[in-house]
Amino acid sequence: MFEGPLQDLIDEFSRLPGIGPKSAQRIAFHLMKAEPEDIDRLQSALGRVREGVQFCRICGNISEADVCHYCADTRRDKGLICIVEEARDIQAIERTGEYNGRYHVLGGALDPLGGIGPNELNIRTLLQRIAGVLADVDDAPETLDAPSISEGADLDAALAAKAKGPEIHEVIIATDPNTEGEATATYLARLLRDFPDLTVTRLASGMPLGGDLEFVDELTLSRALTGRLRV
Repeated sequence: MFEGPLQDLIDEFSRLPGIGPKSAQRIAFHLMKAEPEDIDRLQSALGRVREGVQFCRICGNISEADVCHYCADTRRDKGLICIVEEARDIQAIERTGEYNGRYHVLGGALDPLGGIGPNELNIRTLLQRIAGVLADVDDAPETLDAPSISEGADLDAALAAKAKGPEIHEVIIATDPNTEGEATATYLARLLRDFPDLTVTRLASGMPLGGDLEFVDELTLSRALTGRLRV
């Protein structure tokens, strides 16, 4: 244990996810030797994160403006939405170079034991987007006045009041392949099946490339068998 501000700094770094006591200590000692300009830049960045970060009003992604650059990009297919749990998941999909649609960030996954239910996730806005109640950036600058939509609500009334919103033709559910992610995917699929002419798909999962069959876990192998393709 060290004394004074140094130990306080180590303790604060230790609270961060993925940083243990040893890593926190190395970071703290590095900052002690850093130039004042470096410390000032770090303080400035932390302040901007606290004060300047906001969320896209359409998809819930982290954004500097009212609408993120994915939703504002008119070159992307606005009729295709990929649902992810967290904003960081978008980068994983973008790195593939295979997707040119738009996104919707839930802000987590269903976890009843952790106190996370449908009301804690960004699901209502998703339903509004699909029903055309929430105006897209290409259609109107603000959210349109319309009946609210929530799980269990009468979708017929929302569809009857459909505004100029985008015609969503497919929703890809890309939640994590774990217990919470699977529960979230099942819940969303049940909600979205009431929308006519909407295709709902789930990211495929199965055998990893370059892996050995004997080392694959039972759940992954089961999903691979279920989702097998004709060759």
